[in-house]
Amino acid sequence: MPDSSKKTFRIALGGILGAMAVICLFLAAVLPTGRISLYALSSFFISIVVIENGIKAGWLFYIATTLLAVILVPDKLEIIPYAIFFGAYGIIKCHIEKIGKLIIEYIVKFAYFNLCMAAAILFIRQVFTESMKIQLPWWLIIAAFEVIFLIYDLVYTMLITYYKDKLRKKLHM
Repeated sequence: MPDSSKKTFRIALGGILGAMAVICLFLAAVLPTGRISLYALSSFFISIVVIENGIKAGWLFYIATTLLAVILVPDKLEIIPYAIFFGAYGIIKCHIEKIGKLIIEYIVKFAYFNLCMAAAILFIRQVFTESMKIQLPWWLIIAAFEVIFLIYDLVYTMLITYYKDKLRKKLHM
C-alpha cells in the first residue's frame, strides 16, 4: 500500500472504530441490560488504534470518544465507567505488557484496576450518599470484581491476538 493509502486507511479506521465505541456507550446508556458487556466491547477498539497508529493516537482516540460520548449519550453518568477505566485500559495494558514479566504485569494491572475501583467507589459515595445500601461486604464485592477483571483481561488479550493474527491481514489486503 502506498504511504497516502496507508494514512487514509488509518484515519478511516480510527473514525469507524471511534463511531463503534461511541455507539457501544450509547447502547450501554439506553439498553436495560448488557451494560458491562458493552463497556468491555467499547474498550477493545482502542487497542486496534494503538496497534495501527501508536500510543499517541490511542490517547487522542480515548479523548475524542469520551468527549463525543459526553455530547451524544443522554445519561452522562453512563459514561463514567468508560472515562474512568474502560476507555484507557487498552493503552494502559499496552504500557504494562512492555514490562515483560507476567507476574509483575498482573500486579500492576490489578493495582490500576483497584485504583479505578477506588475512584468509582468514592464517586458513587459522593453522588448517591444515602440512597445506596449494599448488603454484601465490600471485600466480597471487590474480590468478585477482581475475578471479573481477570477474565476481562484474558479475553482482551485473546481478542488482540486474534486481531493481529487474523483480522489485520485481511484489513490490509
